[in-house]
This record gives sequence, C-alpha cells and structure tokens, in this order.
Amino acid sequence: MRWLALALLSLPLCAADLASVRQEPNLERRSQLALEYAGAALVTARAEYQAGNAEKSAAAINEAGDAVELTWQSLLDNGKEARRDPKYFKRAELATRQLLRRIEGLAEAMSYQDRPLAEKLRDRVSAVHDDLVNALMSKKRK
Repeated sequence: MRWLALALLSLPLCAADLASVRQEPNLERRSQLALEYAGAALVTARAEYQAGNAEKSAAAINEAGDAVELTWQSLLDNGKEARRDPKYFKRAELATRQLLRRIEGLAEAMSYQDRPLAEKLRDRVSAVHDDLVNALMSKKRK
C-alpha cells in the first residue's frame, strides 16, 4: 500500500505519461524525465504486483523499459559526444545502474512464473547501461 501511494505521488512530479515525456523539446531534459518516469513505473509495477494486478504490473514494467530506451535515444539524438560532454551520459549510466538493482529486487519479490517479465526488463536496461558505459569509455574513431 505504501508503494502505491509513493507511485501515485511521484508520477505527477516527473510526468503524467511517457507521451508527455516524448514531447519535451530539450533532449537532455527528456532523457532525465524518461529516467524519472522509469523509476516511477518500477514503483508502480511493484505496487500493482503486490496488489495482485498482474496485467497492470506488466504494463508498468514495459513502460519502464520504453522509458529507459527513450533516454538512450534522446542522448544519441542530441549529437553530443559522451567523452567530450559526459554530464547527462554519466547521470543516465548511474540511474540505469540503480534501476538494475531495483529490477533485481522486483524479480526476487515476484513468483517464479512471473519473473520472465522482470528478467526481460533487466536485459533491456542492461543493454542500455552497457551502451552508455561504452559511449563514455570508448575513444572517438578517426
């Protein structure tokens, strides 16, 4: 119950839905809003799962994955190099690392039959995290 209240309170602070995040013209701000939305979607997924609403939990899990991928795409579309201007790339890398820990906790709280949803989300977020790390650590090719 506490998680549901937290989810309902945090959603208006970051964004009403993912479509409104996509409307943000500033790509760096869009990446930040998408990460905040992903965190709120994870809270909602956990609360809905604990309440017994498997469909709503699955929808929130998919929204979280879409939000993380929107973060990566926004940073790519920005046109800045991660090595030269790492501020938002590093923030996204740290946030996705934290999301991965939270996804592991969610997976452990789920029953064995429902875990593939969380594992699929973990794979999506892990791929974006790996892309962020590679962008930050790789040298520019000549």
